[in-house]
Amino acid sequence: MRKTLVFVAAAVIGATALAAPATAQSTGPTPAPAPGAGSVQLNVNTAINRTLVDKYVRDAPNVALAKCEGAAPAFSSPVLTFANYTSGPFMGADANISADATLKPGTAAGTYPLTVRCGDKSYSTQFSVPAAQVSKVPSGAAKAGDGSMAG
Repeated sequence: MRKTLVFVAAAVIGATALAAPATAQSTGPTPAPAPGAGSVQLNVNTAINRTLVDKYVRDAPNVALAKCEGAAPAFSSPVLTFANYTSGPFMGADANISADATLKPGTAAGTYPLTVRCGDKSYSTQFSVPAAQVSKVPSGAAKAGDGSMAG
């Protein structure tokens, strides 16, 4: 949540700076991102759901994505397993490699690290895992009748 607030604050500050009058003084050119800079994230936001980045979604496909320059990128996390590495680009994410991510059985709700190793560099993020939902009606729960006694 803290990263989201930082990104939102940065976006607001950036938008305010762009909307400022033309007479505002410039502090000089904005440095470009370092060439070959990498990144890693879990899942991509969609037009319908804008809260998917760095959140594991139970009972749905999950994908680790990275912008990675270097030999044989590899994802790692103490609670995820990875399969089906695929090269990109990918729509909606500044990434060039992805892998299916599956939660290890018995993982509790919480926040966990996700890392991608790109040659001699690595990039990390934190992602959240929600609590598991009850998928079975507890024994002893109230049961409705079949309607045969309705008058």
